[in-house]
Parts: sequence; C-alpha cells; structure tokens
Amino acid sequence: MNAATTKLRASIPRVACRNYFAVPGMITISSEGSRNPSAFSATEQKASWVHYKHEDGLDPYRWTAKECHHVLEDRPWQEVLKFYSHVAAGNLSLSDLTFFGNFHDADSQRDVSERDQMLSVYATAPSEDSHIVSLKTLKGGKWDRKTFKIVVSYDGSAFTGWQRQPGLHTVQGLLEQALGNYCDGKRVASLKSEGLSADAMVVVAGRTDKGVHAAGQVCSFYTWRSGVCPEDIRTGINSLDPKALRAISVNEVSRTFHPNFSAKWRRYVYILPLHSYDISDQSWLQAVSAELRSFVKPKTFDVRAVNKMLAQLEGQQLSFTVFARDTKISRSRGPPTECYIYHARAAVAELPLMEQGSEQRSQVLCVELVANRFLRKMVRVLVATSIREAAAGASSDSLVRLTRASCRRASAPPAPACGLCLSEVGYEDFSHSNLLIK
Repeated sequence: MNAATTKLRASIPRVACRNYFAVPGMITISSEGSRNPSAFSATEQKASWVHYKHEDGLDPYRWTAKECHHVLEDRPWQEVLKFYSHVAAGNLSLSDLTFFGNFHDADSQRDVSERDQMLSVYATAPSEDSHIVSLKTLKGGKWDRKTFKIVVSYDGSAFTGWQRQPGLHTVQGLLEQALGNYCDGKRVASLKSEGLSADAMVVVAGRTDKGVHAAGQVCSFYTWRSGVCPEDIRTGINSLDPKALRAISVNEVSRTFHPNFSAKWRRYVYILPLHSYDISDQSWLQAVSAELRSFVKPKTFDVRAVNKMLAQLEGQQLSFTVFARDTKISRSRGPPTECYIYHARAAVAELPLMEQGSEQRSQVLCVELVANRFLRKMVRVLVATSIREAAAGASSDSLVRLTRASCRRASAPPAPACGLCLSEVGYEDFSHSNLLIK
C-alpha cells in the first residue's frame, strides 16, 4: 500500500453501520449510530439506506449510489449533447471522434479472425438479405403488402423516448403520424369514419429511453398501397423535424423482415465528459454541487482500468440481470437475462470542433459495446459500474464477478441517459472491421 492510499484511507470518515437485516451481502448505513435499531426516530429510520457489501475490502473507496449520481451527472455535458445533435442532423458522425490510441492487453486480446470464427455460432437469426425473394411473387391478395426498412437517427434530448405515449413527444409517435399518409386508403378512410387515429404501425429494433440518442436505429412499417416508394417515405420523414429526426435510408424488404427478431447484434456508444476536478478551477467548482466539492473518495479513474474490466466480458455468454433495471421478476433468471458480448472497450477521445473559431476540443471517455442483445438500461449500468470499480481500484475481473451477484445493489445506478447512443443494428454476422475502438 502506497503513502497516497494510506493517506486517503485515513481521510475517510468512519460511518456507523450495523447489519440490521439478515440479508447476505447487505448492510444498512445510517447517518447516526445506535445500539438499538428501535431507538431510531421516524425521521432517522427514513434517512437509512441499504448498501451492498462487497467482499474485496474496497467498500471505503467505492462510490455509493448517491455519490455515483453526483460524479457522473455533475459534468460539462453541453458539448456531448451538441455533438449528438450534429450526428442526428447528419452534420457529423461517430467516426469524427478522435481517439488517443486504443488499449490492448496481452491477456485480454484475441486474434480478430479467431474471434470472428467463434462469433459465427451465435449468429442464428436470418439476415434481411436472405429474405430477398418476396412471397408476393408466389401469392396475391394480402401477400401484396409492401414492407419498408427505415434507418433513422435522432437527438434524444428532443424527445421523451422512443415509445409512443399519449400527450408526449416521442420518436415513434412522430413517425407513425407521418407514415399514416402512406397507409392503405380504405383502412385510413374506415378508421377516420370511426373517429380513430389513422397512424401507421411502426416496429423497432430496440426502444430507447428518454434522452438516449440514435445514429442507426432500425424500424419498419408496411402498407398495401402499391404506389409508395422509399424516396417518398424518406422525404416525408425528413420534413418532420430536420434538426432532431432524420431518415438515413429507406429500403423495401421482404415481409418476413423484423427489425428486432431479425437482428443479430446491436452496437451502443457511450460518451462521458472527462474533467480533472482541479481545485484551482473556480468556474468548474461553482458549477458542480456542494456535495461533490466535499467528496472525500477518489473522483478520478483510469480509463485503461475501465477498458480492462470491459474487455473481460468479451466472448462470454453471461447473465446480466444484476446490470438490468425496471425488468419483471419473471425475467430475473435464466436465458432471458443472458447476453453474448461481442465487443466491449473503452478509450479516451476528443470531440470534433463544432463552432467556427473554436480551438479547444473536449476530452471524453468513449465506451463501445456490441452484443446480440441488451437488457433494459444494461449499457448505462455497465458504464457506471465499470467507472465506479475503476475508481475504487478493483481488479480487472470485477464486472465478471458481479454477474454472479444476487442483488442489483451490487452494481451502480445507470449513467446519465444523455451520453448513450444506439449507433448500429446488424443483420449480418458480426465483424470487428468497423469498430470505433479496436
């Protein structure tokens, strides 16, 4: 143990804690200690909270859920939001990020061709190209339905998520309203005569939460109108809100194509602003919360440590239920929680210059994750947990070990939604050739 670590441990205030509940791996922390739990006042009992007790002895250095919130939220997010806004509008792309080298470790790096061969056994869903022969050439009537695959990008800060909700501005709601103009004329007339909405039905590869961006979201809709062509749909979408929503491509595909079930992998990118927390930077100190300024635990983390932890997840079929949030109890065990991680890396990058005359580029942490599927909020929890573990000095296999935990309090709360972007959905076997972080 070095002198800096010893000094840090000595500076951490002792917190009264007592194992009041017979729950393995859990401890209750209170702002005031007491020999008798029943002696707590109603206010004091309400102020108590439960923490997960890790077995590596690093809990004094590990951020609590509240501390994670302060460390990840209190950052200069404006440049990241501006970058994603330009990506959604088509002015920039994720490839415009400038990386400061990619981290490779001998014990975690596999030969790319060998990994590609391994991944082929997990690519079980048929690709859209295999459906190029349309069934409508064999049958008529209802088989004359035309299905369109639409790739869109959008600025998550302009919407309250993907899923359509009454009275809210959502991506799905805006698309379905616009695509209703291309639905079957008889159906539209019938619905309108009954006073019902004549909007189209859009199916998506994966619903994004409020604030999450997309650079390659895939959705589809169908119509029986023979005169509808891809360019009409693309023009119609791009006229809705050009700054926040853009149709990248529109193609007619087989009616058997499904954006979700036909997909073989998804790629997410998370961008987190980096800051030195320099005590002399008064402008920054005035911007962050008072609780963060009085923070005594480590505020910085090694990006190389984050990269090593994430790389340990590659090539494994693991249950990620501890990293999921807001899922049903029936999905807490078994195959529904298992994901195969193709690629998981982190690196330091610089955002491109987005204003004329600007000379300073913002440094960010970029995390790139590719898997056959992701659980709800899994990416954001993985990002936050890997940063928390790196700051605490945990071992490189800490994320793998956490997948075996029985309580979700073992992981960190989700990182801010505004840093996440669904960058691509793949319908062919995954390859490492087009990754941001090699």
